[in-house]
Amino acid sequence: MKRTDRWLAWAVELQSIAQAGLTYGKDPYDRERYARIREISAEIMAHMADIPLEKVKDLFCNETGYQTPKLDTRAAIFADGKILLVRENDGRWSLPGGWCDVNVSVGENTIKEVKEEAGLDVTADRIIAVQDRAKHNLPLYAYGVCKVFVQCSVTGGRFEPNIETTEYRYFAPDGLPELAAEKNTEEQIRMCFEAYRSENWHALFD
Repeated sequence: MKRTDRWLAWAVELQSIAQAGLTYGKDPYDRERYARIREISAEIMAHMADIPLEKVKDLFCNETGYQTPKLDTRAAIFADGKILLVRENDGRWSLPGGWCDVNVSVGENTIKEVKEEAGLDVTADRIIAVQDRAKHNLPLYAYGVCKVFVQCSVTGGRFEPNIETTEYRYFAPDGLPELAAEKNTEEQIRMCFEAYRSENWHALFD
């Protein structure tokens, strides 16, 4: 970890300790102290990242229970040696995907996100990789994220206007557009191409 990133790791660890203390602590005075530790961790994050404190608290301080990483699924769909990307509202491109909802599996969430963002019906065929987001994507987040890349096959559907994306296209590996790097990097896209070309791909994981 870079020296300049150590403050983030400290803030995240403080938040995790505070959340566990608030979940399992019984003494009201200890719980009060844990609540203050959580506030301090949010204040550190807001100050160092120049983010409004209330926004940090919304992202950082609203969960209960033992802290675990969030799940993000990304679908890798291929046609004629090219990969499908969807165009975000800001003009950048990404693999279809998003946070895994609490009431669906990884496979179901991958299929749902493709339908919502690209309008396509797909099957979720195999896991390409499970990655710790903090090791691969910037900016760093104040909470842990596991990114699951899933190779999919199209069975039907067509693009429909929606609130998240404006279109989809297929891209060759040497002609990638500007990517939403916080969601997927060029390295991650190329990893998906490697899996697509391999008959005996073994899922990667950090």
